Amino acid sequence: MEILDLPPGEASRLIPLLQDLHALHVEHQPARYPAAPSDAALGQWLHEWLQQEDITALIAESPQGALLGYVLFGIEHRPPLPVRFEETRVMVHHIITAKDFRRMGVGQALLTAVRQRAETQGIGTIATTYAPFNKASAGLFESQGLRPALTMAEWRA
Repeated sequence: MEILDLPPGEASRLIPLLQDLHALHVEHQPARYPAAPSDAALGQWLHEWLQQEDITALIAESPQGALLGYVLFGIEHRPPLPVRFEETRVMVHHIITAKDFRRMGVGQALLTAVRQRAETQGIGTIATTYAPFNKASAGLFESQGLRPALTMAEWRA
């Protein structure tokens, strides 16, 4: 397995895994997420997102070139507030491993690469959000030392 940067021009490679990730969210929170977005819409959105200077996609690729998983993250610069310290942090937006390669260390390898990138840039904080139903994400992040710091609640009519 090799961890590689994914250029914006190859964003469409992520669509099948993103569709799987999105379907999981729709299944558990249908009032929050639109069902079955088109591949074209996802491809355009991913391409535009990856063109942003502070957004990076890393992929885990097999020796044969198969996509094993990906992580999409950004660098966020948060100014100081009277109630919060200034910080620069890495925000993990997406992480998913292809179904056939789960529980084989792909997610661990991707998050280790994110941590290495953060450390190389002198960034000492990695953050993420995940839904309460997503026990796999919770376990993966916890195994990498990420601990819940906030709880978000919402009401929907």
